[in-house]
Amino acid sequence: VDRAFPRSARGALKIARTVRPGAALEPAARPGPALTPALPVPQLVALVALICFLASGAHQAYTALAGMETVITVLFLLLYLLRLDTRMRCLFWPLADVINSVIAALFLLVVALFAIIIKTNKGTLAGGVLGLILLVLCLVDVVLLCKKISLDKARGRSVPAK
Repeated sequence: VDRAFPRSARGALKIARTVRPGAALEPAARPGPALTPALPVPQLVALVALICFLASGAHQAYTALAGMETVITVLFLLLYLLRLDTRMRCLFWPLADVINSVIAALFLLVVALFAIIIKTNKGTLAGGVLGLILLVLCLVDVVLLCKKISLDKARGRSVPAK
């Protein structure tokens, strides 16, 4: 288990996408571990959006997208937390994470705007607002990952012999 990953900026962002809004904005400002919630009860952004859409009886597309984003983000969090990305070298995981975040951001933009515009009830409106917060977190994740990815540097075994 990589204990340093949750304390990093990327780790805090992954956790923020599933745990609570604002964790990615202030991970170094708070003392203690990055997983310590600032609020008494952790707020699950994607999960709360899913619950809002489920409770409001919103269209199944809203619910499916929020659920899919929750599951995929938890899977990427586990991938990095358990260091499976270093063991499974068949795929360039940061690039897969960038592609996932870009596609999720596009879907979240469409679904969140539809949910806010249509706003059949307050649950759909709340889910749309949480979807926009999740959209911002996805975009921040893309920016942080693009800064980390270096396609021109040699990695691991591909380093040329001198």
